[in-house]
Amino acid sequence: MQNYSAVFRDRNLAVLLLLGFASGLPIALVGSTLQAWMTVEGVSLATIGLITLIGVPYTWKFLWAPTMDRFVPPFLGRRRGWIVVTQAGIMAGLAAMAMSSPRADILLISMLALLVAFLSASQDIAIDAYRTDIATAEQRGIVAALNVLGYRLAMLTSGALALVLAAGSGWISGLGWQNTYLLMAALMGIGIVAAIWGREPASMAPAPRTLQAAVVEPLREFFSRPGAWMLLLLIVLYKLGDAFAVSLSTAFLIRGVGFSPDDVGYVNKGMGLAATIFGVVAGGTLMVKLGLYGSLLVFGILQAISNLTYMWLAMAGKSYPVLMVAVGFDNFAGGMGTAAFVALLMALCDHRFTATQYALLSALSAVGRVYVGPAAGYMTDPQYLALPWPLFFFITFLAALPGLALLAWKRRDIQAMDARAS
Repeated sequence: MQNYSAVFRDRNLAVLLLLGFASGLPIALVGSTLQAWMTVEGVSLATIGLITLIGVPYTWKFLWAPTMDRFVPPFLGRRRGWIVVTQAGIMAGLAAMAMSSPRADILLISMLALLVAFLSASQDIAIDAYRTDIATAEQRGIVAALNVLGYRLAMLTSGALALVLAAGSGWISGLGWQNTYLLMAALMGIGIVAAIWGREPASMAPAPRTLQAAVVEPLREFFSRPGAWMLLLLIVLYKLGDAFAVSLSTAFLIRGVGFSPDDVGYVNKGMGLAATIFGVVAGGTLMVKLGLYGSLLVFGILQAISNLTYMWLAMAGKSYPVLMVAVGFDNFAGGMGTAAFVALLMALCDHRFTATQYALLSALSAVGRVYVGPAAGYMTDPQYLALPWPLFFFITFLAALPGLALLAWKRRDIQAMDARAS
């Protein structure tokens, strides 16, 4: 293992923080912020509902990830070249959206937003691949943390800050939607500067020779590994309990315990976001000492225990101190687990097919988040199972245990994989 302090002195850490910011910036601009703009302009709710489909490219990005593994832009290499191409397209798309009006050009602005979403998802493919290729084994945790930190800061910028800038609040005079979107387009330049500033990986695997190879070989390589299916199951299960508890956390705090929406906004969203950021940074830093397996185990146990704090809150009732403990600990532990989990996805990728394999693995990791929500709703709805909230959160704790058991079973494989990369 390289010198501990040297891990944090690498220039690429600053590059990856800025690329994380560039990755998160477009999300709200084609999502919640765009919905707010359309609402202010008087667009119908039915149309706004349809506009949410603009986010589909983020779910299906693995379909064109092999193309970005196969073809190499004529400048800045296979990863940084694609990053700059997609970022330039996002800047142009956001500027074009700024020149449109949801009221007068709803079809045009919708098509532009879909284009931005596609380019943003493509940018994520390239950034994820670059991050995986450039990070050493010791850096994976802190690299994952910096990516999440940049991403979250960007979502605050293009979400809450963009709304304040557009409408104005207190001492801030409103810029209007057009100027706000132009400003956000200009901020994408941060990513272009970061990509140009970044270094190429020390050893870069050659691109697949054909598009067919770019599609077939990543799957063949992964499933040729001993225990590949169990590793995929671990990806699904590791954060399942955490996702289960979080899926109804807002509804629980308002309807189950009786906190006001303002309380939830300040504590669950405000303090929770801060705790998540501290969690991913702390987790990424500790990973340098604990290693991949140790971090996954310790942070996974903390994630499971954090679900019991909501069980405590459900039994205690409307208690602000318990609320702050539950929300703070849950988000802090979840942030630590996220840092380790992203590092695991990075470690599982073969550098010849990083874009394709990371896109596929990250899509698989979303399975739990997608499907636990409906299950949680039926379990707690008075018209169906009507489970008491304390029992529900105890079940979410139990849901975290299979992932930890599978992790312990795969200990040697994960440690061997970590050692090979060191």
